[in-house]
Amino acid sequence: MKPTLSRTLGLQSTISLVVGGIIGSAIFMKPALMASQLGSPWLLVCVWGLAGAITFLGALTNAEVAAMMPETGGQYVFFQRMYGDFVAFLYGWSAFAVFNTAGNASIAYVFSIYAEYFIHLPRFSKETEQLIQLYLPGIGKIYPLENIGVKGLTIALVWLLTLVNYRSTQSGDRVQVLFSFLKVAAILFLVIGIFSFGNGSFSNFNQVSPHTGWGLALVITAATSGAFWGYDGWNNITFMAGEIKDPQRTLPLGLSIGLLITIGIYVLMSLAYIYALPIQSIAQSSFVASDAASSAFGFGAGAMIALMVMISTFGCASSNILATARVTFAMAQAKNFFASIGNVHLRFKTPGNALLLHGVWTSLLVLSGSFDMLTDMLVFVSWLFYALGAIGMMILRKKMPDAPRPYKTFGYPVVPLLFISLAILFLVLTLYNDIKNYQDGTTPLINSLFGLVLASLGIPLYFYFKRKYATQPLK
Repeated sequence: MKPTLSRTLGLQSTISLVVGGIIGSAIFMKPALMASQLGSPWLLVCVWGLAGAITFLGALTNAEVAAMMPETGGQYVFFQRMYGDFVAFLYGWSAFAVFNTAGNASIAYVFSIYAEYFIHLPRFSKETEQLIQLYLPGIGKIYPLENIGVKGLTIALVWLLTLVNYRSTQSGDRVQVLFSFLKVAAILFLVIGIFSFGNGSFSNFNQVSPHTGWGLALVITAATSGAFWGYDGWNNITFMAGEIKDPQRTLPLGLSIGLLITIGIYVLMSLAYIYALPIQSIAQSSFVASDAASSAFGFGAGAMIALMVMISTFGCASSNILATARVTFAMAQAKNFFASIGNVHLRFKTPGNALLLHGVWTSLLVLSGSFDMLTDMLVFVSWLFYALGAIGMMILRKKMPDAPRPYKTFGYPVVPLLFISLAILFLVLTLYNDIKNYQDGTTPLINSLFGLVLASLGIPLYFYFKRKYATQPLK
């Protein structure tokens, strides 16, 4: 008998995986851009809450299907039932080629950037960095040698966490619970410190946005799009549904509690930033958390914040590496990918080959681009499938009306329809902004199109695997 994955993860682990999978570096990096767009402290707080609320709508929608089909592979399995093998394969391939691996790469990338606060990482001269370039017609250029020290440390971190999860799901789980706790504790310590010991002022909340009417709507939409990245990874826990105890109850509850904790933390952090700094200072700050902490703790605050970000991103990377390889693993077990990737390690009872494959591809993505390129690419493609997942939930209501549903989406059909509409709006605006930034020379790539190209490579691969396993039935 083939070894199978064990159900070892309880509610505490599920919540920690949700929180750890979401909270990475966005709350330390995005507020400056959002403040410059909005020009209002209360709008900044509200946008973090709004993005969280929209994400929560997606979670409520997704949880119904997750409770119906608590199987390892999550969204891949769901798309098979919703749309059939072709769309499911494109999702699984895109998860591997774009948003799961690029997400892991971007989170680990931030860890390495902040490590430079303590150690100097080597870097080639500008001329040497541009010595090797890969040109993609209509999309832009890639410079593999750029910022090589940061990329080298990022790859090392990816492999450290890959090997931890390779040896034991429970070891990876324990790492995640520990770092999720440390991450939340450090953030709450910062918030309490700013309000208790800082030299901030509640008068900072009095600034009024200079935007009105349609212009105000556009900047709110743009800032909300930025905040979405801060919530990305919310559905990663569904990839591990086959390893969760009592998944029909634990999955919806853990997902809801984890998201509510995250929304609360983001709103508290935004309030603390604004109390510490005027909105104009936030907009001009490269390291807003460090500047806010300096007002509370003075000397040494920068090092403390750098360490906090490293703890946060380490835990987030651990959570995502633990979860995301399960999609590729599920594809292989369904004979829609290389068969060996679907093997469970005989000794460690983990999807070892899938983890190793993800480690290799993640390393290549690290070499391919910058932090911003990775995040822009992955968010666009992932939200395309978030929208398809919500549409698919409504399709299953028609296709499988009598199937047991331990949890039903609250507010159906209004909640999923609202989420779908907002997701489509986000995609349109993101594509528009990416093309505009490329034309203006702000970015070397049209990041969303690059993500779509990588995703589209799955089309010929689907037919290859379909022919390869034509005589073998799907599991």
